Amino acid sequence: MKRVVQVAVPDGLDDPGRPSGGNVYDRRVCCGLRDLGWTVHEVSQSRLEVLGPLPSGPVVLVDGLVAASTSAATLLEASRSELVVLLHLPLWDEPERRVLSAAAAVVVPSQSCRGELLERYPMLAQKVRVAVPGADRAGIAPGTDAGGELLCVAAVIPGKGHDVLLAALAELGERPWRLLCVGTLTRDPEYAGQLARRAEESGIGDRISFAGPLTGDRLAEAYAAADVLVLASRGESYGMVVTEALARGLPVIATEVGGVPEALGQVEGCRPGILVPPDDPSALAGALADWLDDGDLRGRLRRTARRRRLQLDGWATTADTVSRVLAEVTR
Repeated sequence: MKRVVQVAVPDGLDDPGRPSGGNVYDRRVCCGLRDLGWTVHEVSQSRLEVLGPLPSGPVVLVDGLVAASTSAATLLEASRSELVVLLHLPLWDEPERRVLSAAAAVVVPSQSCRGELLERYPMLAQKVRVAVPGADRAGIAPGTDAGGELLCVAAVIPGKGHDVLLAALAELGERPWRLLCVGTLTRDPEYAGQLARRAEESGIGDRISFAGPLTGDRLAEAYAAADVLVLASRGESYGMVVTEALARGLPVIATEVGGVPEALGQVEGCRPGILVPPDDPSALAGALADWLDDGDLRGRLRRTARRRRLQLDGWATTADTVSRVLAEVTR
């Protein structure tokens, strides 16, 4: 039987000005399914809402953001195809619940996300599968002797905790560091402006750069120049930037939320980074101070990160997992 899948994706999936982990996941899965012999027909959310219910076919793979749109949810429910939902971040709203109830399977990025979903929707227990995001191994980031080149890759929105990160950095005194923040500034421009003002008022504004979104070679250069990735998120379904950093042997200092511990992983019981509680500037400041003050610690974490790099699966593994789910629901 010919393997055909219709994929309902958010508008702007490939917009370089709005990169997100969910968009990268969707794109890499679509490409991977094609490599595995699937015929993939992509339909954007706005096109779905114009065209109406999708033509009958074996299976529709729908991004969770599309599933959470009221009008798109109604159209998807009317589909005569089997539904599989790629749920990157549950929104806990009624349109999402309706589509999840109608779905033959739900794919999530981490065991943590699966557990959270089943706490809210225990009736989905037999439907929810985990397809961990892949990572592309890159050249090892060499790091600097002092360890002061800090990198944060995250949209500048409250959920990513930049305010906590800036408060932590303000506690570090005269220690040498610089922070490069990579991520869109336009989703919440008022918040981004508040951060810039707070940095200036704290006397650290000259050591922080907000670069906006970077992709391709420019993003790779930012990782290569960094000593450590810092992520102060208040929640993450997985945290793909964590494995992007580890794919370069770059240690991570992050909040212990959602799927971040899974993404960080361990090598023989040792983590390639430091986890701290969310919304705790002092705890984050303490971790950063330990990193900056202790050369032996930096060396251990770098060695562990380079070993963790060798454990990471690529996107072909992710696509294969999704492919098997699609095949199961169309038997």
